[in-house]
Amino acid sequence: MDILLTKPADLLTGEPPTYEAGTGPDSIEQKRLDSIVEENDLTQMMHELVIGGGYRGDSWIKTYYAARADMSETEALGLEAPATKLEPIIEAVPANVVFPELARGSRKKFKAVNIAWIDWVEEPSGRVMRWLSGTNETYTPYLVVERHIPGYITYERFRLTERGVNAEWGVPIATYTVGEKVATGREEDIVATGTDRLLVHHIPYKSVDDRWEGINGVEKLESVLSAINERLAQIDYILWKHSDPTAYGPDIDGEADDGASVRFGGRYIPVAKDEATPGYMVWEGQLNAAFTELDVLLGIVYQMSETPQWLFGTTLASDKGGTGTSHTDSGAIKARFMPILAKVNRIRAHVDRALRDAIWTAMQLENYANQGVEGWVPYNPVYPRINWRDGVPIDEKEAAEVAHIRTGGKATISVLDAIKTLDGVDDATAIEMVSRIDDDETRVMGTVDGTVFNSPSGADA
Repeated sequence: MDILLTKPADLLTGEPPTYEAGTGPDSIEQKRLDSIVEENDLTQMMHELVIGGGYRGDSWIKTYYAARADMSETEALGLEAPATKLEPIIEAVPANVVFPELARGSRKKFKAVNIAWIDWVEEPSGRVMRWLSGTNETYTPYLVVERHIPGYITYERFRLTERGVNAEWGVPIATYTVGEKVATGREEDIVATGTDRLLVHHIPYKSVDDRWEGINGVEKLESVLSAINERLAQIDYILWKHSDPTAYGPDIDGEADDGASVRFGGRYIPVAKDEATPGYMVWEGQLNAAFTELDVLLGIVYQMSETPQWLFGTTLASDKGGTGTSHTDSGAIKARFMPILAKVNRIRAHVDRALRDAIWTAMQLENYANQGVEGWVPYNPVYPRINWRDGVPIDEKEAAEVAHIRTGGKATISVLDAIKTLDGVDDATAIEMVSRIDDDETRVMGTVDGTVFNSPSGADA
């Protein structure tokens, strides 16, 4: 399943998308957008989110404004922590610690999102515990709750008491009783965000209209994968039994008439000499039927996962689909990629919305946190546009010929846009490359233009 879940992520982020603020390449909005994308390594994060969502069904990302480096260990050792810069951070949150609250009358909209986890704290042991355990320290569980509501984040901390293990679902799960509320240790337990948006964003792998939970890509395949494992085990058992079958032949005792030792790897059934000649006992294992069933099961896996098997460059099941290597133009490749491209487009719709919301709220947090800060230049947070690619190789020659025909030979793309598209770079890098190209042309061609020949002196000459 790993490779089936990785391929959509590869197609989604294999060619990194570009981000546009819509305010021009030299605007502060575009520069801040590029900085947020680069500092948070959003392309790599998206790749990991899509893979994780494939087996979980849900992914979550959180936006906050803080220092990227964790100085807690430095301060715990009594050392002077170096100065750190506060910046907008976008990071993934484990889905198992996120507990959203639905708005009244809605199955999709959240009124609050709780991020809760258990924090084990080392504390000095009491006299009885020291006598029982022989140690001076004990670990106490605390429930840490980070509650996100529009405009604010609240922090709470509760002492927990262990109450045993629940194995009702076939998995041992530790359970606790929530006790008294204790101090969080933070300077403020209620923090204003300056935005009416929630700072935690949901990315379902696949969604339906009657629930907010996403649908993963593994659960529906579990029965088929189990059948494949059983069939492989049976085939392996048959081949193993045939590698050392039971022999039958004359009733001999250790040695043959000529003194040669009689050795067999498996069991031996003695038979009188005037009866059948020695041989091996084998049975019809129906291997052809077993492999045929295995081919069908593998084909079902590829079909249910919306992944053509020749996407991997080879075929395991005999579906007569070929390897796809004979289709070299982008149109033919896209036609054969249609199932997986449709799946990637579905995933992209959820990722695009959550990522744009996260970037927008990051800009809002940055402006709100730096109000009144000396040297800070405020800007208007913009809802960015993400230019995605489908991961299929583009036939540049074919695309240029189509554009040439449709425009009657006119230019359809600027040098700046061409560099951004072909090299997948941001505006600042593309502008620098255009500047270098202009410098090269100036150095080679000089600065004299054709109007020099229009001067009177030139005409007299």
